[in-house]
Amino acid sequence: MFMLHHKIERKLREAQFQRDARAVLETPAIRAADDGLVLFSMIGTKVLLPYLVAVKSLHAQLQRGRVVILDDGSLTGGDKAVLARHLDNPRIIPIASVDTGPCPVGGTWERLLTILDLRRDNYVIQLDSDTVTLGPVGEIAGAIAAGHSFTLRGGVDGEILPLPEVSARARASAGAGPVHVQSAIEQAMEQMAIPGRDALHYARGCSGFAGFAPGGEGRALAEAFSAEADRLLGRTKWSEWGSEQVTSNFVIANEPDALLLPYDRYLNYWDEPVAASVPFVHFVGTHRFTRGAYAQAARRVIAALGR
Repeated sequence: MFMLHHKIERKLREAQFQRDARAVLETPAIRAADDGLVLFSMIGTKVLLPYLVAVKSLHAQLQRGRVVILDDGSLTGGDKAVLARHLDNPRIIPIASVDTGPCPVGGTWERLLTILDLRRDNYVIQLDSDTVTLGPVGEIAGAIAAGHSFTLRGGVDGEILPLPEVSARARASAGAGPVHVQSAIEQAMEQMAIPGRDALHYARGCSGFAGFAPGGEGRALAEAFSAEADRLLGRTKWSEWGSEQVTSNFVIANEPDALLLPYDRYLNYWDEPVAASVPFVHFVGTHRFTRGAYAQAARRVIAALGR
């Protein structure tokens, strides 16, 4: 009975959020600028409204950049017309056009590999549709200006570590039962050998919000890491959901002067109070609609956008 009540409550809160989010359609359109910054997301028709809240609220704080979208295959003609009107005719890339090469297919791998292609000439920010930018993001503006990559931490204790230490910590915290692909590869990282690369690092971050500085190695390091993960875990395990996020974390952890965003200001929502000083929240699936916090954040930024 409790589970049924919980599911009904979640559905009601989700419906309320969608009603509140429709007000984003009445806010001013973004003015795109080809200034070296790309705001990038993979979306589909189901997340059109929350995505507009996410991208408009971030753009309002940065006041720069242009939008590029990876269509998961479900965007309709009507969706694309809305996106064109509100985001100043963004480039929309069909997911079927992305060649993943030796990496897995699906599980947002097309998203990461497209980002690594786009970063040759641009600073690319990967933004999930379930994020809301609530205030000034000075750390992000600073990272862009300095040409440093960044990522949201997976938790308050996230840090950049050498691979042997990552494996030691992962083994120490491993529990019984099925092993998630992230834990499985973290436990095996000390066995990785990537030609021409020594002293590799990793950080348990969150690919829901990450910045990729221009230049870099393109796909090379991601493909090499994926090949080693294939060797250590096997393609079936490595193709599970979550392997793309691990690879995103690995790529950023090995960037020069990479930034892990301070977790007291850039956080994942786990049904805990959000301080008024927090400028960025990622409303992860587990508690996305709990207590109506997501809808409240959306209403707040939509009101600001409309001014």
